[in-house]
Amino acid sequence: MNLKIFIFLCLVSFFKLNAQSTVKSPDGKLTVSVSVNNGIPLYSVTYNEKTFIEKSPLGLKTNAGDFSSGLTLETNVTQNKIDDVYQLQNIKQSSVHYKANEAVFSFIKEGKSAIDVIFRVSNNNAAFKYKLYPQKETLSCVVQEEVSGFLLPKGTTSFLCPQSNPMTGFARTAPSYETSYTLDDVLGKNGLGNGYTFPCLFKVNNNGWVLISETGVDSGYCASRLIGHEKGLYTIGFPMKGENNGNETSEPGMSLTGETPWRTITIGETLAPIVETTIPFDLVKPKYEASKEYQYTKGTWSWIMKMDNNTIFSVQKEYIDFSASMGYKTILIDALWDTQIGREKINELAVYGEKKGVGLYLWYNSNGYWNDAPQGPKGLMDNTAVRRREMAWMKSIGIKGIKVDFFGGDKQITMKLYEDILTDANDFGILVIFHGCTLPRGWERMYSNFASSEAVLASENLHFGQQSCDNEAVSAATHTFIRNTVGSMDFGGSALNKFYNSDNIANKGSKRMTSDVFALAASVLFQSGVQHFALAPNNLYDAPDWAVKFMKEVPVVWDEVRFLDGYPGRYAILARRKGTKWYIAGINAENKILKTKLKLEMFTSGTTVNYYTDDEQLNGKVSALKINKNKEIEIKIPHNGGMLLTN
Repeated sequence: MNLKIFIFLCLVSFFKLNAQSTVKSPDGKLTVSVSVNNGIPLYSVTYNEKTFIEKSPLGLKTNAGDFSSGLTLETNVTQNKIDDVYQLQNIKQSSVHYKANEAVFSFIKEGKSAIDVIFRVSNNNAAFKYKLYPQKETLSCVVQEEVSGFLLPKGTTSFLCPQSNPMTGFARTAPSYETSYTLDDVLGKNGLGNGYTFPCLFKVNNNGWVLISETGVDSGYCASRLIGHEKGLYTIGFPMKGENNGNETSEPGMSLTGETPWRTITIGETLAPIVETTIPFDLVKPKYEASKEYQYTKGTWSWIMKMDNNTIFSVQKEYIDFSASMGYKTILIDALWDTQIGREKINELAVYGEKKGVGLYLWYNSNGYWNDAPQGPKGLMDNTAVRRREMAWMKSIGIKGIKVDFFGGDKQITMKLYEDILTDANDFGILVIFHGCTLPRGWERMYSNFASSEAVLASENLHFGQQSCDNEAVSAATHTFIRNTVGSMDFGGSALNKFYNSDNIANKGSKRMTSDVFALAASVLFQSGVQHFALAPNNLYDAPDWAVKFMKEVPVVWDEVRFLDGYPGRYAILARRKGTKWYIAGINAENKILKTKLKLEMFTSGTTVNYYTDDEQLNGKVSALKINKNKEIEIKIPHNGGMLLTN
């Protein structure tokens, strides 16, 4: 053989075994590099030439073949430009223009098409998913393992929510994404031994931030988590076998050709891209048309202050009156309404509410064989025929929405239940909130009647324990930068009671440690398509007039969000816009007064704004403030306090 030909063939063989390709964001700052090392596919991510994800593994292991090793990268990489404009009223930004560069990296194994890794790279965001092909006559498979990894650079710190053990907690209902975050922790841990729930935030030394999550999960796959390993590597983990009371498989099945959900990586030199990202929604498409024009509204609920014993007719009627007086459009009637109120009286409340301009949301137990949650109504959401009959009844009396609680985990069978509930509810024009549940993964865009999910240590814990009240500010300054960045968060907060009890009296239940201004600020910081606030009828006379007035006027859907300042678990300052009106909200969890300057480019010089502030004793007030020529103000927020600016 000619020596030159021999050398050429050797080089071709080398590049096939160790090929590398890149795809960049439209602005050229974010680069994803894909390579193969001895048959193992790898990728890395840089931003402004700084490494944020080091070389990390890609691939799937299935019962139709191992597509994580022995692979060769095809030299021809298909490149596409993505340009998508969409409107979505119940996320952080109502109008989105998504531009990205897509690259399809095709791998072969033993001379046959094996797997594609599809990367989409937008400014500050990278995402990837897998596409699997038929293997001879094999047209379906079980994905036994996803080896996708995220190797963070040395010195990175983590902000993570540990996955709880399955079948633990109240009535064996865990996991439901309700453990406390560890903040600024070192790499190399694995939570409680089960990894971490999405989303997962990391601070990469002084270079910036990385948020890792997933989107596009539906009945065709399971939801996943991150498993921590030594030296900064995190890999995708499927649900634990014990979830769902051990029923059904943890490993998702799919037909071939088939695709997995997207893994998302958001990168920013500041927290602005983390807070402002729309990547969970950019990558998905609606699964069905809305059966009606859904209204996203504010409302009240009695349970947070008055608990189970007050899910009775007279109290719910009082809350209808309360919502009407606040200008709210709904109330949530919580657990046990089926036995403590009854269907005939629910119908009467619906008729009464309609006259007041207030619709009803009804609570349901998700039911089934997966946990021991005893509250009713039960047995109405886990069977298609029964569920649709129930929803037809709801439609007949004008019910606006449902809140479905106590799910069984993240297995594919549970993802199917979420999807089935949403799909059926849309047929009857009903909005859906999930509680005791998984993280929403692009569901606001995928399912037109999806309103919100809990998937967080929410306001009920403020009622149940003083420790949660003591940590309220820390939690709020955490959720703003992690949980709430990827989807609507049904927190149910912004209480104006001083004490979490039916009568708002001392020495009974837990005591709120945050200020009234903090409560108002939280209503802006926390984004959810539907908000049922933790207000009570007594607040009409025992809370400051300026606080009640603000809670009457605060929007529930937004057109824009901007990060202004903050640090997870310490303090948070965001700006949200509704139409031409801006709301700048801040809270402080640090044990000292927060002093900082804000540049308020959204206001014109000379504009007079309402300025809500706290003194050091957390006494709040509202005053007028004129924006100066430099559009800069210095703010002070005490520990557990808040601030607000509105034009």
